[in-house]
Amino acid sequence: MAEEYLTDDEQLDAVKHWFTEYAPWLTGGVLVGAAVFFGIQYFHKYTNERGLKAAAEFSAMTAALQTNDHEKSRRIAEELIKDHANSPYADQAQLTLARLDVDESQLDKAVAPLTLVMNDSKDAELRQIARLRLARVLTDQGKPDESIKLLADPIPAAFAASYHEVRGDAYLAKKDIPHAVSEYQQALAAADGGGINALLLELKLQDLGAVPAPNLSTVSVDTLKKARP
Repeated sequence: MAEEYLTDDEQLDAVKHWFTEYAPWLTGGVLVGAAVFFGIQYFHKYTNERGLKAAAEFSAMTAALQTNDHEKSRRIAEELIKDHANSPYADQAQLTLARLDVDESQLDKAVAPLTLVMNDSKDAELRQIARLRLARVLTDQGKPDESIKLLADPIPAAFAASYHEVRGDAYLAKKDIPHAVSEYQQALAAADGGGINALLLELKLQDLGAVPAPNLSTVSVDTLKKARP
């Protein structure tokens, strides 16, 4: 190679020349690399801090719900939606707003947040929960046909009992007793046989004269009625 025949001074001059020519690029590369590294570190720290803040707000919202502090629950829910719109907490906040609207008999207001979660949530389970709750709201609004349409087939297996029960409620609101009984029976078949939901379904069927009364000696009727999800 030609470099092997250069004198020491000539090699030193060549190194100086190379360094002079490429030093700005080397310096720039080091600076860019450092900027990327520290940028990633800052992003992770920022994301973690936001996640912790959102979790804290969610806990506060849940605590307010448990004490029936609707005003505080609504305020925190709205802040979660505003400040953490792309997080799972925003979906939970929308569901909370809908629940508060229902509790306050403002069914029309509950439709929007439930529809948003049903259509846009990245969580498949939350989408189904929102769909079921919206169907209940529609039935309570006197729109059972819309409720039934919303819960049309195919029915997700994990929600089969709830789907059939809510459809049964919608048919009952239409005074379509045969279809209501059929839906309740399918819900009962899909429900946990030893759970509260199964007992509630048997009560509904009993009220329609479809099955004999279950043994409710250990569970009060009032308790069952309050246990509706």
